[in-house]
Amino acid sequence: MARFTGRNIVIVGTGSSVGHRLCVDLRAEGAVVYALGRTGHPELTAAGAIYLPYDATSSSRDVSPPLPGAVHGLVYCPGTIRLAPFHRLRDTDFLEDFNINLVGAVRAIQLCLGPLGKANGSSVVLFSTVAVRIGMGFHASIAAAKGAIEGLVRSLAAEFAMKRIRVNAVAPSLTDTPLAGPLLDTGEKREKAASRHPLGRIGAPDDIARAALYLLSDDAGWVTGQVLAVDGGMSSVKLF
Repeated sequence: MARFTGRNIVIVGTGSSVGHRLCVDLRAEGAVVYALGRTGHPELTAAGAIYLPYDATSSSRDVSPPLPGAVHGLVYCPGTIRLAPFHRLRDTDFLEDFNINLVGAVRAIQLCLGPLGKANGSSVVLFSTVAVRIGMGFHASIAAAKGAIEGLVRSLAAEFAMKRIRVNAVAPSLTDTPLAGPLLDTGEKREKAASRHPLGRIGAPDDIARAALYLLSDDAGWVTGQVLAVDGGMSSVKLF
């Protein structure tokens, strides 16, 4: 039997490359996938995903998507990559990054909290970045927002443990997605980015999706409060 047969999984942000891949993989493994986002994706609907309109950046709670009674997994995928010298960053830049990365995740978890608690064992997966673990210039705004995500993960893992809701995060390095397109739009940029990673390549959406699948699955049934580095060795290995 497939790992997720009969399980209800909510993915916020299936328009992202990782969210899209995760949706496809979960459907292939038998999950009932609820794809929440501002726009639908016909190919995912054709694959059996259930699209529900949802804007994670909106503070309005007047419209709540019709979720199932029990949710076995929640993945929050929306994110930003804002790289700029610190002196050029404005309050609005920090606020936008926090709203999309942190506050949006908080809203999604609060939306699903009741159904997550009724699943008799469920999993929340968020996304951080390698730039929280190691200092990187020009990453002040996004590293601050994702650092808040890591704090949220550990706090909620403790708070939700008695409810058997596991909370973890994946922390990737540079991954080949449209969001990272400006950083990889020439062969020279790609080559330099790959060479900075001990494993000699940049990440692929599949790399990140597979890590999220693990954290959603029973294989990670005794894992909570963790930030899983999926970064080609960037945060832990130095080649001399």
